[in-house]
Amino acid sequence: MSLKLEMPVIRELLSREEIQVAEAPSDSPAMATGEAALEFLSACCRLMDLLDTPLDIPFLSGLIQREIIYRILRGPEGARLRAIATLGDQSPRTAKAMAWIRANYAKPLRVEDVAQIAGMGLSTLHHHFRALTAMSPLQYQKQLRLQAARGRMLVDGLDAASAAFEVGYESASQFNREYSRLFGQPPMRDIRILRSPGALPLDSVSNRQSAI
Repeated sequence: MSLKLEMPVIRELLSREEIQVAEAPSDSPAMATGEAALEFLSACCRLMDLLDTPLDIPFLSGLIQREIIYRILRGPEGARLRAIATLGDQSPRTAKAMAWIRANYAKPLRVEDVAQIAGMGLSTLHHHFRALTAMSPLQYQKQLRLQAARGRMLVDGLDAASAAFEVGYESASQFNREYSRLFGQPPMRDIRILRSPGALPLDSVSNRQSAI
């Protein structure tokens, strides 16, 4: 399930006095995994259930999506979502840069090219990119690569070296070091743990993606 979060709706909810969301700490992660609350899962399931009653979609889908946004704002990731929604006029340009990196994460990255695509100066891009994601463009690309490689190993059974080269790494040893730094385990050990009975399903959130 993928749901696009509408910024005007988020800002409208943030304007309500009864919804209080703290500022996001400067060192909070731009991508993270977390346990979904039962109330959040219930809203997502009700949204999916509308597929069985398509005549209800025009009226109820918007209401349920508002509830989902509300649940996110009230949860542990609410501060980061608030920061994204209130970043300012440069947010669409920064989002354009993020979208380009997501679509081309396996290719070599020149930050100058990304700045030109976004229509921003290099220093402006770095400033607003870090404000939105808590990372530089290169760090963002690295996380995308590692998350994609993790998914390819877990779902498609690729070995670590094949996954590394597929997502754009030229050095398997560098991939292993950076993977261990992000996920706390070497690649294949991490995948074995994820596949073990009782392990939580793999779920990643870009800030938060995105889907953010």
